[in-house]
Amino acid sequence: MYGLYMARELHPNGVVYFSQDTHYSILKIMQVLNMRNIMIKSLGNGEIDYEDLHETIRINRDVPVIIMANIGTTMKGAVDDLVKVREILQDLVITRSYIHSDAALSGMILPFVSDPQPFGFDAGADSLAVSGHKLIGSPIPCGVVLTRKEYVARIARSVEVVGVMDTTIPGSRNAWTPLLLWYALERYGEEGFRELVSGMLAVAEYAEERFNDSGLPAWRNPNSVTVIFPRPPQDVMTKWQLAPHRDIAHLITMPHVTRDMVDELVDDCLAAVQV
Repeated sequence: MYGLYMARELHPNGVVYFSQDTHYSILKIMQVLNMRNIMIKSLGNGEIDYEDLHETIRINRDVPVIIMANIGTTMKGAVDDLVKVREILQDLVITRSYIHSDAALSGMILPFVSDPQPFGFDAGADSLAVSGHKLIGSPIPCGVVLTRKEYVARIARSVEVVGVMDTTIPGSRNAWTPLLLWYALERYGEEGFRELVSGMLAVAEYAEERFNDSGLPAWRNPNSVTVIFPRPPQDVMTKWQLAPHRDIAHLITMPHVTRDMVDELVDDCLAAVQV
């Protein structure tokens, strides 16, 4: 919401472009902010369809472009290619644009891998959001949003009653969740998170191989801990609290997910198929 709010303040008549794999909350946010928006088709792996994006922006190139980029989609863990998005904007000579990176989960994965997809300010993002209750593991839903200082200055308002410049949406903020995030960062450190991410990716690779070796086609996007496989019967879905979408389900190998758990899940899926 903060990223799109910032984009709206910079480009009041801009159009938001987002893929059909974008988190459902984005539609609600755009409705709350009363922002004009256009949904773009997704590729099979969950990335935004760059040809559809190019053509749709071309048709509407007279208004500012606001890109809602997914840095790890909810269902497939896909990362929209900001380099390709920037190339589209350059090709169409778009001079007024804003890119927000929704890096809820992958924002804490990509910094700790050897060959990350570009997703930050160095790749052209204007704002970036990361969840604190996903990989970091805060027991209270929270997150961190980053944007450029000059953008924040545009929305800053002096509030006499509290004696500070307000740059937030709600005004008041939770003082407890920053302590939880600080504690996690102090506990793990950069190397600790690198080891954590390495272990998650190793289990994801194992799960992908285990499913495929068992005859259940599975796949995942690069640097993703989201393993996609055929949707199993409801009893398996219920036991493992799997998230489905049409004919697929996914397993997200968070730090608590072990290889033994993967083996049991695969066995359950196989047993259900045989029945």
